[in-house]
Parts: sequence; C-alpha cells; structure tokens
Amino acid sequence: MQINKILVIGAGAMGSQIGMVCALAGYQVTIQDVAADMLAMARKQLTDRIDSSVAKGRRSRQDANAALARLTFTTSLHAGAADTDFVIEAATEKLEVKRGIFAALGQVAPAHAILATNSSTLGSSKVADETGRPERVCNMHFFNPALVMKCVEVVRHGKTSQDTVDATMELARSLGKSPVLINREIPGFVANRLMGALRDEALRLYADGTASVADIDTAARTALGHPMGPFELMDLVGLDVSYLIRQATFEETQDPADLPHPALKELYEQGNYGRKTAHGWYRYDESGAKVQ
Repeated sequence: MQINKILVIGAGAMGSQIGMVCALAGYQVTIQDVAADMLAMARKQLTDRIDSSVAKGRRSRQDANAALARLTFTTSLHAGAADTDFVIEAATEKLEVKRGIFAALGQVAPAHAILATNSSTLGSSKVADETGRPERVCNMHFFNPALVMKCVEVVRHGKTSQDTVDATMELARSLGKSPVLINREIPGFVANRLMGALRDEALRLYADGTASVADIDTAARTALGHPMGPFELMDLVGLDVSYLIRQATFEETQDPADLPHPALKELYEQGNYGRKTAHGWYRYDESGAKVQ
C-alpha cells in the first residue's frame, strides 16, 4: 500500500521522536495529544534537537527545515486520523486508554489505514477487535531514543493480515530502521525480554548489597560493551515506563516474579522517574547531565 500520511498518537518522548523519524524520512506527519502543553513542549524539543543536529553538521539546514515543515500538531484525534494512511499509537502503557484510542480510530480513520501500537508489552490483539478491522492492526515497537535506535519490533497477532505485516516492515525499512518480525505475541516481545533478564539481575545484585548502582553500570559498559548500564538505561527510558511495563506483564501472566522490583516500585511511588524528573537511580541537572 502507498503510505504518505502518518499519525502519531502521544507527544511524549517516544511519540514525538517517532514523529520526527517519519518526517525526516519524507512523510507528512501529524502528532496528536490530548494535552496542548505536551504538544508545545514536543514542538520545542524537536526543533531544538534538529537545530543541534544541524549545528553539529549531521544534517543540512534545508533538510531540517523540510522535516519540520512536514510536522503538524493537534489535540484532535478526529482531525489527525481523518486522512491518515498509517497510525502509530504511543500513548501511556495502560490498556483501558489504548482500547479507547483504538475504538475511536476504528470510527474515524480511513478503511485502508493500518493501526499500529508502539506498546512494548501489550500485544495488539488486546485492542484489535475494538477497531472493527483487526486484520489491519499490529505492534510497531520503536526503542528509545527513537531518533537513534535502529531496531523496530513488528508483532503480529492471530488476525493480522500478511499485507499489514509486509507494509509495516517496509515502512520501518523506509525510516532507516532494521525491523524484527515476531510471529506471535509474548509479553515483552524479544529485545525487552533479553534486557529484562539483565535488568532483573542488576536489581538483585544491587538489593543484595553485592555492588552499587554505579559499579554495576560500569561492569555492563566495560565488560559487556554496552553503551550504558542497566540503571542508566532505566533512567533514560523512564522508571515510570519500566514500572508500568512490569505491572502490565504481571497482569498478563499473573506470575509474582513479573511484578516490579521493590526498589523500582519505591522510586516510582516517590515520583522519581529518572532523567525526566532529574532524579532516578542517579540525579541529573537541567540539561540532563548526570551529577550524582
């Protein structure tokens, strides 16, 4: 299918960056969010990122201006979805919220549009029937930061058509990504299950007093060659995201082992979400640089 216009739902860190990735690849993009202040913040942050990229010589001013011109921001889901070809939902990781969004999309998005969720935990089968077109629904999971990370997980559910899978994989490639096809739904998919095993072991080592947060991160970087340690990565992604993913996984499996670790739960309940709040496993200054 021909994809020209893309709607991204959610103007948070993931949604806004996914929108910019699509705009940089030449697509007309609308970023929708119910909160006008989130849209204003997303517009400023994306402009600042692109300006910085130009200043560092990574892209031309002409290309940057063209990408920004392809971005539209709106609080209206109806307006954003009315003529879209492809939707990427990147709202909060709460099933009831996503079900409401996909039910609305089923009413207002064109019949040909593919409706994808960026969820890293919730399989699209949980929202597909809300749309009335389950064959055109799948997961398209980007990784943070979406402007940098190459992997995109495309996850089909039992009713996803092959045409939908093919179009989603091809869209990911056109964005300069390396798509991974997952043929059945499983909580956490592939990459997060691999990372989750590392994160869970890091939390155990910390809670047991075996090593400090900083030393565990240093071991991951210097012995395993990871670009950042598991605690640094949690702070970057957001401890709220990590917590909600674990909670959603538990609700899916009912396995107590999948519950958020008590140390993670404590930070979440304190409102310390990592870089976005300047306090998580580490503390950060206003620029996001680690200070402790």
